[in-house]
Amino acid sequence: MGFEPMTPGFDEVHVLWTSEGMSCDGDTVSVTAASLPSLEDVLLGAIPGLPKVHLHNKVLAYETGDDFTAAFHRAARGELEPFILVVEGSIPNEKINGEGYWTSMGNDPDTGEPITLNTWLDRLAPRAWAVVAVGTCAAYGGIHAMAGNPTGCMGLVDYLGEDFRSAGGLPVVNVPGCPVQPDNFMETLLWVLHQAAGLAPVIPLDEQLRPTWLFGKTVHEGCDRAAYYEQGDFAKDYNSPKCQVKVGCWGPVVNCNVTKRGWMDGVGGCPNVGGICIGCTMPGFPDKFMPFMDEPPGGTVSTAAMAVYGPVIRTLRSITNVSANREPKWRHNQPALTSGYEPRWSGGH
Repeated sequence: MGFEPMTPGFDEVHVLWTSEGMSCDGDTVSVTAASLPSLEDVLLGAIPGLPKVHLHNKVLAYETGDDFTAAFHRAARGELEPFILVVEGSIPNEKINGEGYWTSMGNDPDTGEPITLNTWLDRLAPRAWAVVAVGTCAAYGGIHAMAGNPTGCMGLVDYLGEDFRSAGGLPVVNVPGCPVQPDNFMETLLWVLHQAAGLAPVIPLDEQLRPTWLFGKTVHEGCDRAAYYEQGDFAKDYNSPKCQVKVGCWGPVVNCNVTKRGWMDGVGGCPNVGGICIGCTMPGFPDKFMPFMDEPPGGTVSTAAMAVYGPVIRTLRSITNVSANREPKWRHNQPALTSGYEPRWSGGH
C-alpha cells in the first residue's frame, strides 16, 4: 500500500477498543507498558500535532456496565464520529453457536439479550475512520483459531472480508504479536492518528496488512545470536548464548522486530533473553509452528550446510582475531622509526 496525499484532518478522535474477541486481554496489558509513545502521552496531549484522543477500553475505564457501552452505542448510531475501532481477540463464528453465543459485550436495551461481538463489528466497522487489529488473535485468529477449536475463530480480515475499507479508506491495519509488542502498537496508532489529523500520508502496509517499517525484517536479521548461525555454532540447550535454531527457534523465517526493538524500553525480546521464536506474529501461528521446541523444517539442511561452512569461517576469524589483538610492531620506545613514515621533503627533519 503506497503513500497518498494528505488531507485535512480531525481535531478530536475517539478510540473505541473492544477486547471482547476470544482474548486474554494480554494486548491491553502489554500496551500499558509502551513508552515510544506511552498511552499517557497520547491521552494527555503531550505529542505535538495529535488530535485530542478519548480512549474507551474496559480494562482502563472508570465506567462500568451501561455507562461504558454508551459510547459504543453512540458510535453505532453515527453520533461519535470520527472514531478508530481497535479490536482485540479473535472473531468467533456465531453462525455455529448452537442455541447460545460465543462472546458478547453489553445487552440490547430493547430485548435485554447480549450483543455479540460480531454484531458490534457489523455496526461499528463500516462507520470507523480506521479499524486496527491489535495482537495476533485479532489479526489472524491466533491460538483460538487453531485446528480443532469448536468456535470457528478467525481474524478480523477473515470476518470483514479482504475488500473491506473503513470510512477513512483504509483496510484493516494488523499489528500482530502474542501479545503485541507495546511500542509497535502505539507507534502504529500514532501514525493513524497523525493521518487522521492530516499530518501524515497513508500508513504503508505489507500484503498481510502489517506496518511495513515494523515487520519488514525477520527476527534473525535483528537477533543478538545471528552471528553464531553464520558461523555454524548452535546451542544444544537453552542455557547457551549461541544460535537456537536447533532447539526450535523460527527466527530466520519470522517477520518481527522484537529482537531489534526489545520488549520494554529496549530491553528483552524473545531470543535476546534465551527464549526461542515460535512465530507468534505470523498468520500461520500457531498451527504451522507446532510442535514448539522442535527444529524447524529445513533447519537440518541449513544447519548442516552451516556446519561445513561455519568451522572454516570460525577458524579464519580466530586467526584474524589473534592478530588484531596485538599492537603493531612499530609501536616501541626506541630511537629508530619503523612505522614506514617517509619525510615529505627529502633531507628534511
